[in-house]
This record gives sequence, structure tokens and C-alpha cells, in this order.
Amino acid sequence: MPHRADRIHAALTQGFAPLRLEVVDDSHQHAGHAGAAPGGETHYSVLLVSEAFTGMNRVARSRAVHAALTEEFAGGLHALALTLRAPSEIG
Repeated sequence: MPHRADRIHAALTQGFAPLRLEVVDDSHQHAGHAGAAPGGETHYSVLLVSEAFTGMNRVARSRAVHAALTEEFAGGLHALALTLRAPSEIG
């Protein structure tokens, strides 16, 4: 079974056709915190640039990403730090 970061990357690629996508496992920074598991793979940072976000506000973008990752949340994903941008917002 692929690592969670790979599954997150695949789901977001399928759902958003990103121009840029970075998925970083930050679980080691949350050891001992709520939702942290001994094996990690619970806390991630995501940078996603996609045309799909054009015209969407920050909350709608976050909801769309969370919806795309429903299975991961059900399987132990605890938290995401999201940076979600439309291409026109990148300098």
C-alpha cells in the first residue's frame, strides 16, 4: 500500500489537475499531540495551485480539498496545513 503522502498527491492530482502540488509529512513535528500516531502519516502541509480555485474563496477551496481526501481522514489523517491558490495569485 502506498504511503499516505502518495495517496494524497494522487487524489489531489485527480481532483484538481494542479499546476503545482507539494505534499509534506509534518507528523514528526506533532509527536505527542492529539491525533498524532506513533507511525506518523497524520499531519501534512499541502501547497496546491490549480485553475479549479479560480473564483473560489478560501473556505470553499479548503472544503473542496477536504472532500477530495474524505477517505484519508477516515483512515487516520488528522490535520492539513493548506496553501491553496489560483494561478493568477502566484507571483
